[in-house]
Amino acid sequence: MTDKAELLFLPLGGCNEIGMNLNAYAYGPMHDRRWIIVDMGVSFGDLRTPGVDVIIPDPGFIEEQRDNIEAIFLTHAHEDHIGAVGHLWHRFQKPMYATPFTAELIRHKLNDAGVIDKAKLNVVPLGGKVKAGPFEVEYVTLTHSIPEPNGLAIKTPAGTILHTGDWKIDPDPQIGAPFDSTVLEKMGDDGVLAMVCDSTNVFEEGEAGSEGSCRDELVDLIGEQTGRVAVTAFASNVARVESIVRAAEANGRHVCLVGRSMHRITAAAKAVGMLADCAEFVDEKEAGYLPPEAILYLCTGSQGEPRAALSRIAQGNHPHVTLNKGDTVIFSSRVIPGNERGIFDLQNALAEKGVKLITDRMRHIHVSGHPCRDELRRMYSWVRPRISVPVHGERRHILEHADYAKSLQVSEAVTPKNGDVIRLAPGRAKIVDEVPTGRLLLDGKRLIPENAQGIQERRRLSFAGHVTVAICFDDNADIIDGPEVFVRGYSEPDGRTLDETIDAFDEAAENAIDSLKRKARLDDETVERSLIRALRKVGERELGKRPLIDVSILRG
Repeated sequence: MTDKAELLFLPLGGCNEIGMNLNAYAYGPMHDRRWIIVDMGVSFGDLRTPGVDVIIPDPGFIEEQRDNIEAIFLTHAHEDHIGAVGHLWHRFQKPMYATPFTAELIRHKLNDAGVIDKAKLNVVPLGGKVKAGPFEVEYVTLTHSIPEPNGLAIKTPAGTILHTGDWKIDPDPQIGAPFDSTVLEKMGDDGVLAMVCDSTNVFEEGEAGSEGSCRDELVDLIGEQTGRVAVTAFASNVARVESIVRAAEANGRHVCLVGRSMHRITAAAKAVGMLADCAEFVDEKEAGYLPPEAILYLCTGSQGEPRAALSRIAQGNHPHVTLNKGDTVIFSSRVIPGNERGIFDLQNALAEKGVKLITDRMRHIHVSGHPCRDELRRMYSWVRPRISVPVHGERRHILEHADYAKSLQVSEAVTPKNGDVIRLAPGRAKIVDEVPTGRLLLDGKRLIPENAQGIQERRRLSFAGHVTVAICFDDNADIIDGPEVFVRGYSEPDGRTLDETIDAFDEAAENAIDSLKRKARLDDETVERSLIRALRKVGERELGKRPLIDVSILRG
């Protein structure tokens, strides 16, 4: 324990995974630390979280510091950096700062959460500065796969930190200024204590590539098609959206936006002056009347999301858009690890319709938004930090990034996990504490802990099925009705819902009750244990499963 002022970094999300970013910085002695928060992002559900679409880092520890928090800073508008704002802001109720495009999208989230009138959202110009307690935060414009990506130059009495956010080196980004290293080199000359840096592509050699090269290829590719064309891309990549629109216009095609996210993002872009001179988009209801060679559908759903526009088109249940033999779908996006199955199912459904598919493996129609090794090397040469703090990666990314930084002559490197408290100054950087961390699951309208019993039960249900047995006794423990067995989640060998096999469950339940003496039947716990034991044996013998079993006992 010390009364000396310390500079601390604490990741609560984004250091065991790519996404779900939530970071905090503190400065001051232990009894009077002041904090700022950087980003509040989400991740998305998978088979481990059945019924859950959104996952949020647990902010419990930093929430306890609320009285000492100065402000919340948002680096850019990707969901893994701002997606949790609407869910978490009320826990902090502190001023938020973001550049115009990011702020526009945050407003929608705050409005959806019903706190737009209470939230203190401040719009910062590109390159703007904000004073927050002992911190002075300067927004440093970088390039990425979304408008207005920002690093944060965080100046403190103990030294300057560059928190890069997400970035790449793009000399021709199409929207926004080209990457300019001048500010970074100036920071390096003035001295940078630590760089907290994106690790996503640390295993990739070379450079990510420029958005401008994709635009040229899209113009050529769309010009080669004769039928209807649908292009799917990340809606947040407004530069890519504009590239697709320009490519359509260059080939005499009108553009129709399909998907809620595509409409929301383009509206936000137009609200801050982007996409200003693009032709008006065609309404979905009108697009079907245009000749096939005169229309391009710009769709959400590049990752195979079942409720997104392209999946609905592929399944034939979109109300206004159809694709058939002779039409083309272009995937101007990459496959995010974990989404392979959904994407392949989508592509197979489209292929079954006779639709031609073109992906980034076939043509140069996508570039990453994150730095590869050559870009990391250049960034370190400009900034020259004393300490490297890799973030935004799985464990393997963070460890590799730290080793790479050391090979570039960075003096110190730490490899944080979520919950690690890292002292950056004074002295050598090291992990000095660990705080509780975890995940919250958005289950319908409720945020619940990741280990919630309901989710555990849902996993069991999804794996092993469910059996309910009901029985009614009179006051003398004679059976009035039952036992009646209901089974969910099982099928007969021919695919029908389980029917014949249920006889084995019925018989086991009857035998379990018959084996009990009258005194035992008067005790609900004894009856319940006997029925569960008997039905579980049948499940294992007949189905090879250990079902979740509920017993309902009535007495009348």
